[in-house]
Amino acid sequence: MAQWLKRGATAQAKADADRKVRDIVEAALADIEKRGDAAVREMSINFDKWDREDYRLTQAEIDRCVETLTPQERKDIEFAQTQVRGFAQVQRESMKDVEVETLPGVVLGHKNIPLGSAGCYVPGGKYPLLAGAHMSVITAKVAGVKRVVTCAPPFQGQPARAIVAAQALAGADEIYALGGIQAVGAMALGTQSIDPVDILVGPGNAFVAEAKRQLYGRVGIDLFAGPTETLIIADEIGCDPEMAATDILGQVEHGPDSPGVLLTNSEKFARETMAEIERLLQILPTAEHARKAWETFGEVIVADSYEEMVAIADDIASEHVQVMTAEPDYFLDNMTNYGALFLGARTNVSYGDKVIGTNHTLPTKKAARYTGGLWVGKFLKTCTYQRVLTDEASTLVGEYCSRLCALEGFAGHGEQANIRVRRFGGRDVPYAGQAEPTPETAA
Repeated sequence: MAQWLKRGATAQAKADADRKVRDIVEAALADIEKRGDAAVREMSINFDKWDREDYRLTQAEIDRCVETLTPQERKDIEFAQTQVRGFAQVQRESMKDVEVETLPGVVLGHKNIPLGSAGCYVPGGKYPLLAGAHMSVITAKVAGVKRVVTCAPPFQGQPARAIVAAQALAGADEIYALGGIQAVGAMALGTQSIDPVDILVGPGNAFVAEAKRQLYGRVGIDLFAGPTETLIIADEIGCDPEMAATDILGQVEHGPDSPGVLLTNSEKFARETMAEIERLLQILPTAEHARKAWETFGEVIVADSYEEMVAIADDIASEHVQVMTAEPDYFLDNMTNYGALFLGARTNVSYGDKVIGTNHTLPTKKAARYTGGLWVGKFLKTCTYQRVLTDEASTLVGEYCSRLCALEGFAGHGEQANIRVRRFGGRDVPYAGQAEPTPETAA
């Protein structure tokens, strides 16, 4: 039986916080829809202390941001973008258009069609998270999206130079220095100066995640990507307490609402890791955010077996799951609910966040139960088509369709089948009636 050495905030506390965020976002989106640019400007001034005549950056401004990069910074960004682009291209190539003759004369198929436009949100309020540009813009472009719009908040009172440079190098078509609800709302709803997009992608804080949730249906979204979550699954053979503590703190530094969880089969290892976390919090430069997150949302769980660890991990359904055990592939083979797995001590969540090539926009708040992360397929519509080549095929399918429509009471639907049975099969079917089975189709 598993025991919790440390628990995070209660479900009620989380629900109360979510309710406050929901109310703020609902009012903000309604204001953007009503007043457009004026509402966006007021929110930008209020939340980010940021105002300018046009939030879209000019080509000259973009070029200046790119030019500020040192040769090493540019090389590093280009390396990361090459990894992301390469894996996205492999994913795209795995998605094939299909066409098959399912019956003589009946052809069915599907095409993977790129969306027309995408809005990519790149978070950057506390830190300029330029990796968000790689993950969203490049993936959309590999999918074939023609218009890719990006928004990122200002950083220290000006456009975040590294983010802007990364957006430009990734191939963004429109770059806006705009953050938060106002950015997401403007891209989805459109304003006097910003044309609306077809899908919103990218992670963000609780307000950005809630805005995407409320806008879903008006536009597509990639997934519900709220505050970063990390689950470390470790044992004494595959890991040591210092590494486990480092990897937890490496993610909870995102912000005070980022959960970090340790799941192990050793109480000794668990307690030593907790002690290491306290030690590292004394020297970590970002400890202000990390400590709040660890104290409020951190959890430590001791299980009896790998089997029990898998069951607990699947129930948590964490965004990131880092497995450092004697047998990491056991979790790959048996776990089903996770955003991304990081297997073995040689890899870690930060590699996935920044550079290795898999996408870092991943499901949170248990959404991993029903979706994976952002990938090239999110920017494609798989649309079906059909073709009937012969009179005989149309008559055969039409006969079955006629009777099934009659079974449902859909006379108009049935007539769509009946008229073809009459025209192409020469059969006498009464109006709003049903086709009688032939010897070949009778039960």
